[in-house]
Amino acid sequence: MIRLTLPYPPSANRYWATRVITPRGSNRAQAMTYVTPEAKQYKESVGWLAKAAGAKKIEGRVAVVIELYPHRPLDYQKRMRLLGDQWDNGVQCIDLGNAEKVLSDALKDVLFGDDKLLHDIHLKRMEPDDGEARVVVTLTPYVRAGAAQPSLLGAA
Repeated sequence: MIRLTLPYPPSANRYWATRVITPRGSNRAQAMTYVTPEAKQYKESVGWLAKAAGAKKIEGRVAVVIELYPHRPLDYQKRMRLLGDQWDNGVQCIDLGNAEKVLSDALKDVLFGDDKLLHDIHLKRMEPDDGEARVVVTLTPYVRAGAAQPSLLGAA
């Protein structure tokens, strides 16, 4: 099992960018999507943190749990009084789908080989606490529950 606490991920809008180019000798403009310098820096930071933690690449299928801790606003106590256990619904936070995409890209080739090896993904938005905004990622080798059906294996 690998459990890492990582910096809060940038939004997908700041991780990937698109520009329009016109290749030489062509009149057709093409959209090109690329990884931004901020994304490259985040990916490098994630790689160094994983290495410093002694994390080793998982070979084969992977299960991942992503716990996203947004920044707790200064007025959180007022929000708690007014809104009860729903107080953090309005806290600024990257959406879970984008967080997963950004983290999958940042962890690829560091802790697992390819996105297609992610077989079980759980995403959780956590209640902001007194810690820094962050993401806690837990990766384990994925083992499918139960054996394959004999009919799928070609047995009669």
